[in-house]
Amino acid sequence: MKFTVQGGLEKAALKGAIRVPGDKSISHRSIMFGSLAEGSSHISGFLEGEDSLNTLRAFQAMGVQIEGPDEGRVTIHGVGMNGLKAPEKALDLGNAGTSMRLLAGLLAGQQFDVELRGDVSLSKRPMKRVTDPLSQMGAKIETAEGGKPPLKITGGQSLNSFSYQMPMASAQVKSCCLLAGMYAQGKTCVTEPAITRDHTERMLKAFGCKVEVNGDTACVTGPAKLIATDIDVPADISSAAFFMVGASIAEGSDIVLQHVGINPTRTGIIDILKLMGADITLSNQIEVGGEPVADIQIRSAKLKGIHVPEELVPLAIDEFPVLFVAAACAEGQTIITGAEELRVKESDRIQVMADGLQALGVDARATDDGMVIQGRVDGAAFDGGTVHSHDDHRIAMAFAMASLRAAGEIHIEDCDNVNTSFPGFAGLARSCGLSIQAFDE
Repeated sequence: MKFTVQGGLEKAALKGAIRVPGDKSISHRSIMFGSLAEGSSHISGFLEGEDSLNTLRAFQAMGVQIEGPDEGRVTIHGVGMNGLKAPEKALDLGNAGTSMRLLAGLLAGQQFDVELRGDVSLSKRPMKRVTDPLSQMGAKIETAEGGKPPLKITGGQSLNSFSYQMPMASAQVKSCCLLAGMYAQGKTCVTEPAITRDHTERMLKAFGCKVEVNGDTACVTGPAKLIATDIDVPADISSAAFFMVGASIAEGSDIVLQHVGINPTRTGIIDILKLMGADITLSNQIEVGGEPVADIQIRSAKLKGIHVPEELVPLAIDEFPVLFVAAACAEGQTIITGAEELRVKESDRIQVMADGLQALGVDARATDDGMVIQGRVDGAAFDGGTVHSHDDHRIAMAFAMASLRAAGEIHIEDCDNVNTSFPGFAGLARSCGLSIQAFDE
């Protein structure tokens, strides 16, 4: 699939009130923890994207009875911490890196052997960051050359609790170790170099697990037990980010994004855009299932270039593709440093975004750990042209929003994986003013 998006300029603006799909991180975890709980859990707002569905199918393959999804509603009949069964074949997780890394921790403590596989993109992503600490706990995991998938996990291992100082800021690595810790004897603690998203800690508490958080250290005591609960999945702030940037850069925009998760470990996108001068207002702030949510109103604004504070980088790591687009529309220079994690996402997001921005006439220079972008304020920030997303959903959607300030059409190749996180993106974007068409290649 490819996107063709008309250049915007004077005629383009995003308007209305929309709700983007459910949070992918929370959707993954709701299936995992609901499956390991005792009793039946009811999930609403579940993201029916390919990544989340692959997690759901994996647990069905391990003997968990799951009803749905039906318009975001899922019922999970949990089997308890030790009730999973050996799947008949390798678990194919598609493009779901979160699922593979978290499942590595959960499955390291099972009594059966299991293999985790992924698509071509996932098969290039680094897994030693989870297999190394799991090995320290006593897990037995084989990888392909270079520590890449597939992962072959040998069951029946006795896991030891431990304290782990993470070498990089990664919620997936932190979560993997904590989930393995639920199967170990004693207290497992993970200390991270910078605060990352805490959905695992919050949801484990909702399922009745004792989790201790003290500053940058999170601990879980095993063996643990989970009790079924109901989860309302808020709209995904990573998906909302595309419309936040789009409305900021397109003159005359005024849009409301409804029921968006504003977990403080995920709001880097809001903080960074506000530092750039964005007009963002939060209302109807409530807490649902341990997660704060709000309606977010964004009006168009004159953005200015900044040096993004490095402490905000882990809190907006998935949103940088579209933040690069915002930077291209800002007055002056924007500098991003400390974001080397972007090089090992679904694509090398630093290089792929730099290549695409340059193809559209933007002065963007990739660095080892970020990018330097010279913004173009007046008129068109982007030329028309063709960009390649390299099968990366966030790259494709970021360049779709760039069209709002483009002089001509933007053609975006390799957009199939948009459905991993944002099914229906093109239709929802059209409904609020983006002139986008999707075509099968």
